[in-house]
Amino acid sequence: MRGARANSVSEPLVLISHPMLAPLQSALEAAGLKVRRAWALDEADRPRVRAIVHAGEFVLAPEFLASFADLGLIAVVSAGYDGVDVAWCRGRGIEVTHAAGVNAEDVADHAMGLLIAGWRDLAEGDRIVREGRWRIEDRMAPQPSLTGRRLGILGLGHIGRAVARRAEACRLQVSWWGPNAKPTPWSRAENLLALAEASDILMVCCRGGAETRGLVTREVIDAVGPAGMIVNVSRGSVVDEDALIEALKARRLWRAALDVFATEPTPASRWAEAPGVLLTPHRAGGTTEGIPQLLAQAVDNVQRFLEGQPVTSPVPG
Repeated sequence: MRGARANSVSEPLVLISHPMLAPLQSALEAAGLKVRRAWALDEADRPRVRAIVHAGEFVLAPEFLASFADLGLIAVVSAGYDGVDVAWCRGRGIEVTHAAGVNAEDVADHAMGLLIAGWRDLAEGDRIVREGRWRIEDRMAPQPSLTGRRLGILGLGHIGRAVARRAEACRLQVSWWGPNAKPTPWSRAENLLALAEASDILMVCCRGGAETRGLVTREVIDAVGPAGMIVNVSRGSVVDEDALIEALKARRLWRAALDVFATEPTPASRWAEAPGVLLTPHRAGGTTEGIPQLLAQAVDNVQRFLEGQPVTSPVPG
């Protein structure tokens, strides 16, 4: 039966799914877990794998998962779990957990940093000073104020709500859209296109996955318009990246600030001629305080599972 230790002779193994998570091995072992790496797995160990620790944006193919006869848990070390087919897993008795809300405040901080730095063009200001291009008259070059601007938030989960609270402190007008109505102090647009049309800044905070792939279309981007900005701290797959770059080059979109991309790492050449764009390397949730909390929740879920106890943060649904 899945969910309990099936083999009393051999100790169960926990598999790290991706090289990006290799630094977590010592912490997992410190918790008393026997760990293996998926990219260096001995075939003799495959039957002992009971749980997989995974980074949610990377795809776990069903064929790969099916090769572990006693697999019972995938513990995702992030809030997003778009690389995991949850329905497929649960149909085969494999539970999936994630880091629900653990680093939402950190991601929201980064999102607001992108918003402010992008809108006020802080990165270019830094380059002007460092490259010796600062002219005294540049101080009088007008920039649009942020105060009173309309912020539309796509997705009002833990991160979206944390962004909304910060945005109000910056005196932004907040509205949102998501597929499910929920009680909030902020008005919900009729649909995503209506939200984009009513926003100076569109902040993308929804979860990734098949349901949201390409959700921010060319039409939505154009609705934000030549005086607007798009910020994405969700997944690169949510935004039509080709359409975004095209809109920036054609000046149909004023600016964009992105922490996530269609392909990661994103090629630098892809953005070389895209004006008004601020880029960071998918690090919004990666703080010295947040990463240990993400890991601790995953470890707790693995330990509970191996002990036959209920996990604490199962993926909804």
